[in-house]
Amino acid sequence: MKRLSILIADDDAEIADLVAIHLEKEGYHVIKVSDGEEAVGAVEKQSVDLMILDIMMPKMDGYEVTRTIREKHNLPIIFLSAKTSDFDKVQGLVIGADDYMTKPFTPIELVARVNAQLRRFMKLNQPKIETKTSLEFGGLVITPDQRTVTLYGEGIQLRPKEFDILYLLACNPKKVYSVEHIFEQVWGEAYFESGNTVMVHIRTLRKKLEEDRRKDIWIKTVWGVGYTFNG
Repeated sequence: MKRLSILIADDDAEIADLVAIHLEKEGYHVIKVSDGEEAVGAVEKQSVDLMILDIMMPKMDGYEVTRTIREKHNLPIIFLSAKTSDFDKVQGLVIGADDYMTKPFTPIELVARVNAQLRRFMKLNQPKIETKTSLEFGGLVITPDQRTVTLYGEGIQLRPKEFDILYLLACNPKKVYSVEHIFEQVWGEAYFESGNTVMVHIRTLRKKLEEDRRKDIWIKTVWGVGYTFNG
């Protein structure tokens, strides 16, 4: 079986080496680079299954690297950064990261998050038997087998977790899901004060569904409880 490859992009060699040691013990093939341009080049030249990115790097920071990678590639991205503010975490998730860890960190938790992201990514990308089943709600059509969404005939580009949240809610209209339940179902791991993660993804999803300019409110907030699909 092919070893999965993980790219570590960090200009702190000691941290990169520490992370690499623990990932190699798990059986991963590790690629290390020290700046953003090298990170982008590595993904273009070889197969990378997951990226661990620092934010503050020479030449291209982690945000710019993520934007560039997301234009062509679909793979899990985890930020590992000394920037600890909620603003930085939210910005990272909005740009396209799948997870965010702050320094200092425990290697065992980072490995656990890497394993969880790869399990979920590989499960979602397994070949599926094509069917014509879709969920239709007025002008909104969700086709799970193709993982596509159209709104009044126009396609909407959703990131994997945005689609998963929408599909989870739409499968059971009117059912109220707590933030904890959404996180555990979509991220595939135990909830650990990750409310901002869910809220950021739902905020972005609402913008893509054009709730800010249409009368249709697809995702309804149930204050103090969670979210429900208003289909």
